[in-house]
Amino acid sequence: MDHGTFAWRKSRYSGTDDNCVEVATIPDGGRAVRDSKNPIGPMLTFTLDGWDAFINDLKTGRSANP
Repeated sequence: MDHGTFAWRKSRYSGTDDNCVEVATIPDGGRAVRDSKNPIGPMLTFTLDGWDAFINDLKTGRSANP
């Protein structure tokens, strides 16, 4: 996947700081995540269901490693 063509966005809470993560919607409807300091580096990809579960776990404080 060529992540250079995605419409990357970062949280409005990050301000002008480049020390954050960016998220993009990928062609299959899932999401991709990358480090804003290394935009050509590795990225994580999620299916839409996986992304929803990940965000829900973040909101509820649930850890994948109890």
